[in-house]
Amino acid sequence: MRAKTRAVAAATGAALVVVPLTGAAAAALVTDESADSGARLDAAAYTAYSNDIADIPEVTTASKKKDAYTIDTPTVKVKVPPPPEPEPEPVVVEDTTSYESTTSTATTVSSVETTTTPSADVQAAISGSAVIAEASKYVGVPYVSGGSTPSGFDCSGFVSYVYGQLGISLPRSSGSYYSVGTRVSTPQPGDIIVTPGHVAIYAGPNLQIDAATPGTTIQFRAIWQTGQVYVRVT
Repeated sequence: MRAKTRAVAAATGAALVVVPLTGAAAAALVTDESADSGARLDAAAYTAYSNDIADIPEVTTASKKKDAYTIDTPTVKVKVPPPPEPEPEPVVVEDTTSYESTTSTATTVSSVETTTTPSADVQAAISGSAVIAEASKYVGVPYVSGGSTPSGFDCSGFVSYVYGQLGISLPRSSGSYYSVGTRVSTPQPGDIIVTPGHVAIYAGPNLQIDAATPGTTIQFRAIWQTGQVYVRVT
C-alpha cells in the first residue's frame, strides 16, 4: 500500500498528504501487490482520483500563519540594591604623650629580716607583758620618718607612743634612751633595746618588735642590730 501511495504522489506532483479515499479513487488503488510499482493509472481511474483530490480542502500549517500568534512576555522589573558603603579607613591616632622614665628607688635593708609569723614566743610575750600586748596592736603600721602616731612611726616615735599608752613618758630621740631606766643583762619582754641610731622593744630570745627602716612596717622580727643595750623602765 505504501508503494501505491508513493506512485500516486509522484503522478500528481503534489506534496504527500495522507487522506482517506472513497469511491473510484479507492478502488483504483486496490491492485495486486505483485504488479509493477511503476504502472500507470487508466484514464477513468485518473479522472476519478483527480476529482477526489480537488475536493480535499487545503491544509494550512502553523508555519503559514506564524504571524497570527503572539506571545505575551511579562516585563520583569529587577531592583538592583545600591552598592555597599565603603568601610571607613582606620584612624591611626599618634600617641604624642611624653613619658618620663622613672626608676623606683626602694630602700634595701639587707640586715633587717621581714615579717616574722607570730609564734608561741610572741604569744607568750604578749600574754606576759602589757608593753608587748600594747605594741602588738600596731603591727602593719608603716615606717614614717619622724612619725609618732598610728598612721606612721619611726623607731623612737613607736617606743615612746607604746609606753605613753601605759602612762610612761619616754624621750622622742633614740640617743636619749641610753640615759633612761635601768640597764639589764638579762632582758625580759617589754624591755627596750638601744643601739646607735635605733630603739626597739624586746619580745623574747632573739625577737623584737620595732619600726625598723623606711619601706618596712611594724612587725615582730629577729634582732638584726648589733651592740645593743637593754634598758628596763618601770
